[in-house]
Amino acid sequence: MRTLTALLLIATALPAQKLPITHEDVWLMKRAGPPAVSPDGKWAVTAVTEPSYDAAKSASDLWIAPLDGSHPPRRLTNTLAPESGAVFSPDSRQLAFATKREGDDVTQIYVLPLDGGEAMRVTNLSTGASDPQWRPDGKAILFESRVYPGAGNDADNRKIAAERKARKYNLRVFDSFPIRYWDHWLDDLRPHVFVQDLEEGAPARDLLAGTRLGAQPGFEGEFGDSGSSLGARWSPDGNSIVFTATTDLNRSVAAPAPTELYRIPSAGGEPAALTAGPESYSHPVFRPDGKALYATRERSEAVALYSLDRLVKITWPQPGPPQLLTGDWDRSVDSIAFTPDSRTIYVTAEDQGHDRVFQLPADGGAVRPAFSMTEGSYSGLVIPAKAAAPVMVALWQSMVHPADVVQVDAASGANRFLTEFNKDRIAQIDWQPPREFWFTSKAGKRIQSLLVLPPAFDASRKYPLLVFPHGGPHNMIKDTFFLRWNYHLLTSPGYVLLMTNYTGSTGYGEEFAVAIHKDILRGPAAEIEQAADEAVRAFPFIDGARQAAAGASYGGYLMNWFEGNSKRFKCLVSHAGLSDNTSFWGATDDSYFWETRNGGPVWEQKGAWREQSPSAYAANFATPMLVTQGEQDFRVPLNQGLEMYKLLQRRGVPSRLVVFPEENHWVMKGEDARQHMREVLDWLARYL
Repeated sequence: MRTLTALLLIATALPAQKLPITHEDVWLMKRAGPPAVSPDGKWAVTAVTEPSYDAAKSASDLWIAPLDGSHPPRRLTNTLAPESGAVFSPDSRQLAFATKREGDDVTQIYVLPLDGGEAMRVTNLSTGASDPQWRPDGKAILFESRVYPGAGNDADNRKIAAERKARKYNLRVFDSFPIRYWDHWLDDLRPHVFVQDLEEGAPARDLLAGTRLGAQPGFEGEFGDSGSSLGARWSPDGNSIVFTATTDLNRSVAAPAPTELYRIPSAGGEPAALTAGPESYSHPVFRPDGKALYATRERSEAVALYSLDRLVKITWPQPGPPQLLTGDWDRSVDSIAFTPDSRTIYVTAEDQGHDRVFQLPADGGAVRPAFSMTEGSYSGLVIPAKAAAPVMVALWQSMVHPADVVQVDAASGANRFLTEFNKDRIAQIDWQPPREFWFTSKAGKRIQSLLVLPPAFDASRKYPLLVFPHGGPHNMIKDTFFLRWNYHLLTSPGYVLLMTNYTGSTGYGEEFAVAIHKDILRGPAAEIEQAADEAVRAFPFIDGARQAAAGASYGGYLMNWFEGNSKRFKCLVSHAGLSDNTSFWGATDDSYFWETRNGGPVWEQKGAWREQSPSAYAANFATPMLVTQGEQDFRVPLNQGLEMYKLLQRRGVPSRLVVFPEENHWVMKGEDARQHMREVLDWLARYL
């Protein structure tokens, strides 16, 4: 008995053995969203998803944490439906957000008092409500809702919806382009800005109803991955509202659809344009002192298919022409935050494998790093305007740490974690931060790659190499925790993962990103192969005789190119990859971008239309390939995966097709995602 007791004591004293990451580890990590911070600098709120493989058991609620670290974060809501767009009232005592609660047919705006009590619904629109923003005096909230054309009020919207529901037929009719977006068909609803006074019984007012701007056939908000938004914001005095919109969406089949900034009186009236010209302006935000409006600006796609998001300043309340502040800075502005004295701007930007924090004078001047950093990435930067002392809050993550809310020391860059939602699970995983290396390509470009090592890594062993280029192509492999194609999960069978930021990647300057449009596949593919050669040369633990490659979206496009243009790999995995440039153009949800990038109208077949189309090289297909595809993907439609698989079968190449009927461009359902990774890892194991 004494011997058994001693063994148990020894076992409990030993550190727990770390284990390779599993899909369950990846999928079940809690997912924190960008923080909302109270104006007084005392509280941070974040939306936290607690996922489950059973969607009915997943939860998403708001959590609140004190910025002084006096106690751990606590759950603020506990409901079935998620909350989105949380924002503090000007007095820091209430929180507004959008959600769908019991009795709601659609999402509405709720207000939750932070000193106790239940959330109160403040909107009741048949078309729903999203993106709440408090008026500076705290007595009204503006929000967005998508309404039917010609509807002057909610009664009109209800009538139109009832008439359409009563129709005995079902069809979609279009008179212009676009008709689909990512994973859904578009309709004729358009975004409008509403103001809801917080007096009991006050109706919501549609500010764009009856305006000439809102009636234009090409009127729409700015499109992002999750849909379109007007991004409306109050002016500092609450007398007007600024938003982003285009009037040219109906002409986007053959020309760019730039977005401009508009100003509308909060009492109603015709919106007035604050910007004009071919450039696109978006993401308006006011300086704390109310003397300037800031936004990001992109060059027209007619000039450059990729452009940096550059920061502009517009004087306020008498708007002048936009003043370009970051014209000489070769990086793209993401989140923007101001010091309470309005003298300094902090921004986040992609930069060589990280999202870093930079700073510049609010009236213009040199941009410089706010502090040095060697790991991880920041996003959702916030600085409360009324805090007793300057406070910087952000979301921080790395490849070995899912996103958490942190308070950042602006001088040293040190993080103090306000949340640690996955601390215990993180500690149990055998993983390492990525290694990075640079090389000079044969074309003379400096190229960065990140290397991820397998669990139980032993430098004296030899490991197969798995090449995984990012999608986009205007994207960047960086030190972040990736859910869908988790980097460490890909290494878990005992592979070294190589990820190269080839020409076209963001975070290395505009010229580097734009250069891909002159050489869509051939050049980037060559750089990726050269990076693999360099990795094999530089790292003796890589077995150069066993190489495979996998990719999704543009990465899948590269896999299809490698199929006909490289004999390097033992096998390939292509998810949502283009197989034929011409048939892709006919089925995808966009037009002008692809037409311009490939070298002219599709019927002319100049430039890359044929010369850099993977299907043109089908005679060379020989490498075993797994093809996976979401049936609801309208960006890279199902026909592309079917065409690639058919060519492989016709050529007699070992191949496997996996189609997910309920998935889109991304495999997002838990069980589908788990099976997708099983298919990928099983295919790699078969050949490596």
